[in-house]
Amino acid sequence: MTKELTHAILLIVTVVCAFIIGYTPLVQYDLQIAACLFILLYVSKKLIIPKNPHSYLLESIIFTYVVLQIIASTGGIHSLFFFLVYFLLFSLSLLLEPIISITTTLALIAFFIGKLSPGQEVSSLVPILSLAFISPFALYLGSLYQKTKKEENEIDTLKQSIVQDKTDTFLFLSTVLKNHIRNIEEAVTTFMGDKQLSDIQKNTQRMKKLIDTYEQKK
Repeated sequence: MTKELTHAILLIVTVVCAFIIGYTPLVQYDLQIAACLFILLYVSKKLIIPKNPHSYLLESIIFTYVVLQIIASTGGIHSLFFFLVYFLLFSLSLLLEPIISITTTLALIAFFIGKLSPGQEVSSLVPILSLAFISPFALYLGSLYQKTKKEENEIDTLKQSIVQDKTDTFLFLSTVLKNHIRNIEEAVTTFMGDKQLSDIQKNTQRMKKLIDTYEQKK
């Protein structure tokens, strides 16, 4: 199962749970449930999964549940807080994969329509259908954000590679070549004949081979 599919299923389950709890006696404890969820989020980010991608999934699930509970308890599609769903869709596309905004939108539309009474006016469908128009923008924004994030990671990797190359070059010059140059200087200083000349030639050839080997590796 892919990561995107797993996240989509978990968000859909969250939407289902949020709507089902609205029909159970647990709805009167919505504030307490929300408080417990935020405490769980705080503890998990501080102790269990700090700076971990899984924390984004937990944030998405908790915020989705809380937003839907707020809307359900204040009038459903007629709630003054219905606009929070729009922010939720954009947030999901940024925190998780962009496609999550589409799957979550479909789940929300299905459940909001399912809660409409038979005699509901057609105008009541406008807030629900607006979600279908918002989700493509959320998808585009999420894709753009993911692309930018990927490019930033590539730039960081390139910078690290450049720094490593500079370090390797410095070590090569300061250790290998420097020793051979010192040997050549000593041979020139104590030049007495063919022996020193032979040493100079050997060190020069070694330096040339080392340079050729280093260039081939690069």
